[in-house]
Amino acid sequence: MKLKQLSIPLENSPGRLHEVTKALGDAGINLRAHCICDSTHDFGVLRILVSDLAAARVVVMEKLIPARVDDVVAVEIEDTPGCLSKILNLFLGTKVNVEYMYAVAGANLQKAVMVFHFSAIDQAIEILEENGAKLLDAESFGILVGQG
Repeated sequence: MKLKQLSIPLENSPGRLHEVTKALGDAGINLRAHCICDSTHDFGVLRILVSDLAAARVVVMEKLIPARVDDVVAVEIEDTPGCLSKILNLFLGTKVNVEYMYAVAGANLQKAVMVFHFSAIDQAIEILEENGAKLLDAESFGILVGQG
């Protein structure tokens, strides 16, 4: 199950992250999962799963904020030592690479959710499903479907 993630390059300057998140919040868009990483000293990338991708795309276009939509996969795993390694082990010997990943915080203390961007997403989904991994869909995140 693929999820649609919005990736927004941001200048590393005071207030820029606030500007983007405020614009989304003012439009009634909830951030369901997010991470930001520094790609250079001048720029970072905000990666977000949002409650309404179509509305978020309108907001960023109106604000002239560059953004792209990427496919990602969310996998629920046990929140115990070594579980992430078990998932990553599934890809050893394949040509599927994890390009990046981030964790999603939640209220369930027995489970963790990892969001992955793979070099070959369809092959990654097939490998995960064949090995019984629990993939989360848009409804699990409160994301409107059929959007974007």
